[in-house]
Amino acid sequence: MKKMRRSARLVDMTQYLLAHPHRLIPLTLFSEQYGAAKSSISEDLSIIKEAFESEGIGVLRTVAGAAGGVRYIPQTGKEQAVLFMKELAAQLENPERLLPGGYLYMSDILGHPSTLGKIGKLFATAFADKEVEVVMTVETKGIPLAYATAGYLNVPVVIVRRDNKVTEGSVVSINYVSGSSKRIQTMSLARRALAEESRVLIVDDFMKAGGTIRGMIDLLQEFKATVVGCGVFVETSDVTERLVDDYISLAKIRDVDVKGKQIGIDLGSYFTS
Repeated sequence: MKKMRRSARLVDMTQYLLAHPHRLIPLTLFSEQYGAAKSSISEDLSIIKEAFESEGIGVLRTVAGAAGGVRYIPQTGKEQAVLFMKELAAQLENPERLLPGGYLYMSDILGHPSTLGKIGKLFATAFADKEVEVVMTVETKGIPLAYATAGYLNVPVVIVRRDNKVTEGSVVSINYVSGSSKRIQTMSLARRALAEESRVLIVDDFMKAGGTIRGMIDLLQEFKATVVGCGVFVETSDVTERLVDDYISLAKIRDVDVKGKQIGIDLGSYFTS
């Protein structure tokens, strides 16, 4: 039991809530931990709730009843999200990022902890009510995004491999057709990595025609899993046939002028839906 002043208790409770997103926390836990009445804890949570909402940190949802409690849902406000993505779009429009095939160099952005965390929180905001149980991605560049998103959803990450690893044990493998190159490729997932009938959120860094995401969706059928959503950091617009229809993107490449070395970036479907 911790005996502390109310101001210190508020800080401690806030830290606990931030560290345990999407977890239902009984009021008795705080009451016993601080030796305070539930009425006092409820007043503290009201103060924290107001601060979270006014600062755009997220919301606190109260569940009534004996088995109830409080749950912190991380959320990024629309205005904050637009401002953040416009700043990122300006960075992505740097012509030095242009790579052969219409791809963009994004490793520096996806390697920056603060930026990565904000992107992950945007995905967590978009799919907050989907009852996500697992975040899935394919190696390798989608891995940081998946972990950033899973951290805010408080769920594990599952990584699809492009080749089998002996340390993975028995695996489920499928062949899929790359949407952009039309080549047949292989992806696999360890049988122990994902429980059957899981609710899965797919996250990836870049999408052209969507062949890789379509492959993951097909792979998940082998596990009888439910795909509750697909989130893409950047998508391209110069695609004649998209293999995935139901997804959200945070940014969209409007046009690429290779000779003129110019890149046009718009906000993604998350901001237009």
